Amino acid sequence: MRSLGIDLGSKRIGVAMSDSSGVIASPLTVVARSASHSQDHKKIQELIDEYEVECVVVGMPLSMSGKVGPAAKSAQDEIEEMKSSLSVPVYSYDERLTTKTANESMMQANMKAQARRRIVDKIAAAVMLQGWLDHVDRTKQ
Repeated sequence: MRSLGIDLGSKRIGVAMSDSSGVIASPLTVVARSASHSQDHKKIQELIDEYEVECVVVGMPLSMSGKVGPAAKSAQDEIEEMKSSLSVPVYSYDERLTTKTANESMMQANMKAQARRRIVDKIAAAVMLQGWLDHVDRTKQ
């Protein structure tokens, strides 16, 4: 089952995709935010169609205590919009520390700050999606 991972940001949307067996997540692309969510969701739907994706997993930016703060509330609202505009099921998954993990791994690889900024969103999406894939896989056993 191929899945698309989404890291919602105010300026960019990081996108990752699993392999066709639903085991390994990889960074795919970064979508620049447009003036409307509907335009952004149309671009995501194009990726769903192009890669024959079966579900979308959106990162939920919970606070470190696990509470729903302003960013998570905004994500929840957009997830509801996505559920009615996308052709596949949409799930949410805890994304705490994914951007931090992505940045740390790129710094260990000695990437310069400008290069990290260009790809951190899709790396964070891959970290989040991998967590979801591992969680889903464990629940199957």
